[in-house]
Amino acid sequence: MQDSHDIPRRMDELATRLFPICRSLTGDGVRKTLGILGELVPLDVHEVPTGTPAFDWTVPREWNIRDAYVETETGKRILSFKDNNLHVMGYSCPIDEVVSYDTLMEHLHTLEEMPDAIPYVTSYYAERWGFCLEYSKVQALDPAATYRVYIDSSLTEGSLTYADLVIPGNSAEEVLFSTYVCHPSMGNNELSGPIVNTFLAQWIAALPEREKTYRFVFIPETIGSLVYLSRHLDHLKAHTVAGFNVSCVGDRRDYSFIPSPAGTTYADRVISHVLKGLKLDHTKYSFLDRGSDERQYCSPKVNLPLVTFCRSRFGTYPEYHTSLDNLDVISGEEMANSLNVLKHCVRTVEGNAVVDNVFCGEPQLGKRGLYPSTSKLGSYEAVRAMNDLIAYADGNRDLLTIGEIIGVPAWELAPVARQLVDAGVLCRASD
Repeated sequence: MQDSHDIPRRMDELATRLFPICRSLTGDGVRKTLGILGELVPLDVHEVPTGTPAFDWTVPREWNIRDAYVETETGKRILSFKDNNLHVMGYSCPIDEVVSYDTLMEHLHTLEEMPDAIPYVTSYYAERWGFCLEYSKVQALDPAATYRVYIDSSLTEGSLTYADLVIPGNSAEEVLFSTYVCHPSMGNNELSGPIVNTFLAQWIAALPEREKTYRFVFIPETIGSLVYLSRHLDHLKAHTVAGFNVSCVGDRRDYSFIPSPAGTTYADRVISHVLKGLKLDHTKYSFLDRGSDERQYCSPKVNLPLVTFCRSRFGTYPEYHTSLDNLDVISGEEMANSLNVLKHCVRTVEGNAVVDNVFCGEPQLGKRGLYPSTSKLGSYEAVRAMNDLIAYADGNRDLLTIGEIIGVPAWELAPVARQLVDAGVLCRASD
């Protein structure tokens, strides 16, 4: 099992290793990222050729970049891809030209309201080129000068790369954990999700026994989930009992989640119960606030029971989609805290069951060694949760429902329920 004291340090080290890699929808950056994660968990890596249909979408050409820069007539570098891979608009086509100031400005992206940030900009499905630069540096450019723009990139008939991992359990019922690996050097928006899910997969794989089967998916956002669904839709619809899309889980702010469209699925209940049970400040958004792969997993003809789990929801924190979303925004400690939330989701799902009373009336717990033999102040409180569990075990309510009623986390009720089943007081409703 994982050493909980060592996890934050290992997460920090993994983030530092992954941060410089230039990722996109496709290309060697994704492969390198999955290769590193695959050193920690046994990922199955898949390549999907350019042009492959995925419902109404098509896998785009593969994009790779080696170098890029803008320099003055005298050779002074204004910006360089090697300094920060956000300087180049994602999926920029190759170019090597001398252009005027006005032409450069047409292809230059900045954020006037954040003058010291490099914006993250892409053009996945329209062929163009562009650069991204701090607004404060744009002000220093000479309108009378010319500039050499150079992008050494390629758009080729290649493939889209994704990875998955299935950890089997006693049941064919599956819990899905999905995250994306398509953003370049940004900490919270990109690296925190894959890192947390990787460590979660390690932990689940090390459990001595698993009731459910767990499916982990590492994909480029949007097109990746569409590709994955196009290949596994029937299986996922038949077997997924709960799903969690994990994104932006490394910062120090409060927790949040985006519910399913109905807001009443098993995943909705589990994440809400865990956040409340751990007494964590959190925000429950609306599905109207969607913006990640929940758009695909919860679309009407897919309709998986899935929620998106975050700290700061994408688009809501000031560093989002800029160079300011760096390693200072995230920490191993906070990623470990987010990991702890997901571990409790797993514990809740693993221990949940519908239980029923065996006897009419209250069972006699004392003769089974389950109740204090001497009645005194405080003795009843010691078994209050046990008695409340028995009182609500009617063969219809599961432990998650009972926990919500009596104010006890379901993962704490699970061992109590097992004790009562072993003592012959309760039975599983399915038995």
